[in-house]
Amino acid sequence: MKVTSGRVQRPARSRENRIQTRILKKDLTGSFENKENELSDGLNKKRLQILLKGYGEYPMKYRMFIWRSLLQLPENHTAFNSLEDKGVHVAFLNLQKKYPIKSRKLLRVLQRTLSALAHWSAIFSDTPYLPLLAFPFVKLFQNNQLICFEVVATLIINWCQHWFEYFPNPPINILSMIENVLAFHDKELLQHFIDHDITSQLYAWPLLETIFSEVLTREEWLKLFDNVFSNHPSFLLMTVVAYNICSRAPLLNCSLKDDFEMVEDMQAEVDQQRVEDEAWYQKQELLRKAEETRRELLLQEEEKMVQQRQRLASVKRELKVKEMHLQDATRRRFLKLQQDQREMELRRLDDELERKVHMRDREIATTAKDLEMRHLELESQKRLYEKNLIRNQEAVAKEMREDTDAYRRKVDLEEHMFHKLIETGQTQNQKTHKLIEENLAKAEQACLNADWRIQALHKQRCDDLQRSECYQEVARLLRENRRKETEVLNSMMGEEAKKWQEAEEKDFHLKSEKKASALSDASRKWFLQKEINDALEHAEHPCTKGVPRYQNGQVVSTCLSRTSQLNDISEADSSTCPSFSQRRIQWDTTERDLMERVRNLRQRLTVQARNRCQTPHLLVT
Repeated sequence: MKVTSGRVQRPARSRENRIQTRILKKDLTGSFENKENELSDGLNKKRLQILLKGYGEYPMKYRMFIWRSLLQLPENHTAFNSLEDKGVHVAFLNLQKKYPIKSRKLLRVLQRTLSALAHWSAIFSDTPYLPLLAFPFVKLFQNNQLICFEVVATLIINWCQHWFEYFPNPPINILSMIENVLAFHDKELLQHFIDHDITSQLYAWPLLETIFSEVLTREEWLKLFDNVFSNHPSFLLMTVVAYNICSRAPLLNCSLKDDFEMVEDMQAEVDQQRVEDEAWYQKQELLRKAEETRRELLLQEEEKMVQQRQRLASVKRELKVKEMHLQDATRRRFLKLQQDQREMELRRLDDELERKVHMRDREIATTAKDLEMRHLELESQKRLYEKNLIRNQEAVAKEMREDTDAYRRKVDLEEHMFHKLIETGQTQNQKTHKLIEENLAKAEQACLNADWRIQALHKQRCDDLQRSECYQEVARLLRENRRKETEVLNSMMGEEAKKWQEAEEKDFHLKSEKKASALSDASRKWFLQKEINDALEHAEHPCTKGVPRYQNGQVVSTCLSRTSQLNDISEADSSTCPSFSQRRIQWDTTERDLMERVRNLRQRLTVQARNRCQTPHLLVT
């Protein structure tokens, strides 16, 4: 198969297979270029393209608004409601079985959108790739079904209008255009496809069916359709060619058809993994920034708390100072009031004393006047008596003189008593005034002492309450300590029981070791005795080389009997001996002596045997 440029040859189509499609009418009035660039809502397509070329994408916040302006959606609610009222189309009743979607809302919106498209044009009910083509827009506009329907319909009319010329077969004309563009830009890749029998239905048509939704991530797909909606409809075909050229390295390494399909899937998985990694790193960065922000907020909150605590402490100090000032002022006012009351009482007492003194003076003056009047009366009476009793003067003179003297003495006594009374009253008044002052001083001192005692009692009561709380806390701690001591004592008693049991086991093991040691000592003793006996027998019979079997049996039986006897002896010794260490030392000494005696005896017996063996030989010669 050779690739040639020029017009693509298409098979002839019958009139019956022609599909009626709606084509956007061109506005023939005015300048077509200006009309095409001017969009609704005051947007300009040229400026949007410059913005897109500069930033590579439209702002996320205004993307849907820009798309609606670029596509010039009519937002015909009446027509969409009439299509929606027809219900779910028969072709999409079992949509969930073919496309299992977890979100029931998303499935319901997809089903309604596909049903509206099928009611709008019957060909869409038999289009197998329609759910794949519409699903990205349904997921993007699931909250506005009218916009979703009009975006999909506008996309099909303007960008997919030639896809149905060979329906139900793939659009061979579109795929041929893609193949020709690929031949112009990358002949090597196209020749590789031709050599391995890979057609455009494998490397181009799956991308168009899904409009790149299965090979691109959400962000990449949105950026792609920012450019698709802002450029000529052929831009979508150029994107297919560009995607294959970008993947030419793995595609050139493939030789089987399955490998080509796997490359497409792997490329999508790699892109997805890359996006997931980027999302993970972005998430980690956001978490780090959030943690830093949280720490900064915590530090700010801590600083605010410290400042608030400082302000609160200063306010408390100020309140304490004010309270102390108020207490001092109240105490001073109270003391001043008490002092004023005492001064008023003293003035009242002074006034009362002055009044009494004045009354007493008046009484004294009145009494003096009475006395003078009486004295004058007496004088007048005396004169009268003198006049009337001149005759009796001599007789009565003595009596009168005596009476007069008595009267004068009486007057003098009364005057003396009166003056003494006055002096006594004054003295008494002074004493009373002094006593009152002393009593007032004592009362004031008693009040002060009572205040001090009340304060001391209040302080003692506070101390008693605090001490009671301390006693209760100490009592609680003592009860807790007693409980813990009980637990410790129980654990110590358990440990002590374990230790006693272990000591008994070790004591039993020591006794068994003592028995075994005694047995070994007895056996060594018996062995040494046996060696001594054998040495003595050998000295008596040097030429005897063997011992009969019955003698060996007797020796064994004797050994066993002696061993048993020694065991009994060792048991008796172990029961009678007071100390095992002394017995061990004694046995070691005995053993060394016996071994020394055995060695000496063997040497003597050897010498004797040699001498005896040499003597017969000399006699024979």
